[in-house]
Amino acid sequence: MLKFIVKKLLEIVPVLLIISFIVFTLVFVAGDPVALMLPDDATQEDINNLREAMGLNDPFIVQYGNYMLGVLQGDFGDSFRYNTAALPLVLERLPATLELAAASMVIAILIAIPFGIWSATKRNTILDLFVTGTSVVAKAMPNFWLGIMLILIFSVTLGMLPVSGHGTWQHLILPAITLGTGIGAEMTRLVRSSMVDILNQEYVRTAKSKGINRFFVVYKHAFRNSLIPVITITALQISTLVGGALITETVFSWPGLGQLLIQAVNTRDMAIVQASVFVIAILVIVMNLIADMLYRVLDPRIKY
Repeated sequence: MLKFIVKKLLEIVPVLLIISFIVFTLVFVAGDPVALMLPDDATQEDINNLREAMGLNDPFIVQYGNYMLGVLQGDFGDSFRYNTAALPLVLERLPATLELAAASMVIAILIAIPFGIWSATKRNTILDLFVTGTSVVAKAMPNFWLGIMLILIFSVTLGMLPVSGHGTWQHLILPAITLGTGIGAEMTRLVRSSMVDILNQEYVRTAKSKGINRFFVVYKHAFRNSLIPVITITALQISTLVGGALITETVFSWPGLGQLLIQAVNTRDMAIVQASVFVIAILVIVMNLIADMLYRVLDPRIKY
């Protein structure tokens, strides 16, 4: 396993280099941040001096080289909006996003596993059609629309939950449901298809023919073997959770990384954008690495 982990860690390096180049290039062509940093009455001399001080007059390759030298030292530059180093500010917002992502994933799993198994064991019945149809509708609903509907129903009309903000577990409920519903719907269909395939395997039919309790056949024999594709999609959904959090955090004024990144894009705060994307990329890569290691635990036949 150690050799496998070392190999995967070495593969991370070129991936991060490619991501850093793409992000830097997109930010470079997005526009001149100096126009937003200075007041409207700034003179051309003020603009030129600030561009020179920020190194924006250097050629692209020189700017990228200076950027990478800073990244290797953990320095993504300073945010002109907050007047502080970008990376610590991003890491300060990260726990709120991880809290929302974790709660959303719990909700997605609570939706996917029981309904997916239920649908698979009642295949081609009205219940199966209902679960499948509902999952398609839930997946198709945009996060921002679902969030607004939940606010109107549970906050404005019923007054049961806070409209926005962060602080108590009640503030977490609506954003987590908003973010977890679509992912839960997709995972439900995956659990169903995986369970249907496993339930048709010879060893499952043999277990049934021996008179083993149906509960143990489904949950002990079939469900465990159906988890491998589920873990794959769960790890891949981490990027979806963080990406979906961009909109969800804005709708609910959740003080996480998503809201910070949206604000940084709107104000062309390059340091915040680059640091945020870099941190998100590392997070996604680490989750995929964990998923690869879990395969071996669930299925000893899989070799590294």
